[in-house]
Amino acid sequence: MSTYGSFPGARPRRLRTVPVMRRMVAETRLHPADLVLPAFVREGIAEPVEIGSMPGVVQHTRDTLKKAAAEAVAAGVSGIMLYGVPEESKKDGLGTVGTDPDGILQVALRDVRAEVEDDLLVMSDLCLDEFTDHGHCGVLDEHGRVDNDATLERYAEMAQVQADAGAHVVGPSGMMDGQIGVIRDALDQTGHEDVAVLAYTAKYASAFFGPFRDAVGSSLTGDRKTYQQDPANIRESLRELALDLEEGADMVMVKPAGPYLDIVAKVAEAAQVPVAAYQVSGEYAMIEAAAERGWIDRDRAIMESLTGIKRAGASIILTYWATEAARKL
Repeated sequence: MSTYGSFPGARPRRLRTVPVMRRMVAETRLHPADLVLPAFVREGIAEPVEIGSMPGVVQHTRDTLKKAAAEAVAAGVSGIMLYGVPEESKKDGLGTVGTDPDGILQVALRDVRAEVEDDLLVMSDLCLDEFTDHGHCGVLDEHGRVDNDATLERYAEMAQVQADAGAHVVGPSGMMDGQIGVIRDALDQTGHEDVAVLAYTAKYASAFFGPFRDAVGSSLTGDRKTYQQDPANIRESLRELALDLEEGADMVMVKPAGPYLDIVAKVAEAAQVPVAAYQVSGEYAMIEAAAERGWIDRDRAIMESLTGIKRAGASIILTYWATEAARKL
């Protein structure tokens, strides 16, 4: 009596037999052009400074930042997002050094733009937190609360000086209401119509930002829950998306990426502009720490995490592994 009929007719495993088969039928493909490298430049140092909570990531000198940018170009990375770390004595309540044409971020923008010209998108973090002595992303009122509209005035000025310094793209990350519209107007009114705005549309008040605060030497006490989003909320992200698009955002972002892949997917489904996701410092640190202890395969974990972000719908991924991953790809 034949038992052949008991065998499965449909065998999905046929499409997994050998590497070339798996590559051919892959539904999601990473490419170096998907990637953007976040990078830190610190004022007043002669050598790069290791960031203890982010193994392999440094606070750059101006010279080593230029080298990192050139390496990113060679690897095929699309962009570099710059964060400035000023000398502590230069911080104040208004983040004045953030709008000083000779402040560390503006100097670094000019350096990198001169180094890579248009071969790499030079992106700039547009926020006050690195430059304020209180560590918040905006100007504080007399009660110690972040004053939304006073902060918008500072953001408008930041947009202009960053564009003057050579930024192709500005990335407003402060989560102030109305920030995209104010920044777009400021750029257009100062002859910077071609500078793009990457909106941090859904930036959550996340524990995964912890190592980043080491990277920028944050002076923050307390938290940012009154302006960054509640991790429990989804509809709020879609409302923020609608507002950012109405105000003129050229691209939108979800941050963090890994813990918020559902948000990435919903934003990607709703948006008619490119969608970015930021694989943040805590995501990076967890994989590096687990790999250091031999608990996971580092290279596979990196590529799997990036593939998951793209599979969710992000066409742009900010990751500290950008240059390394691009070389592998």
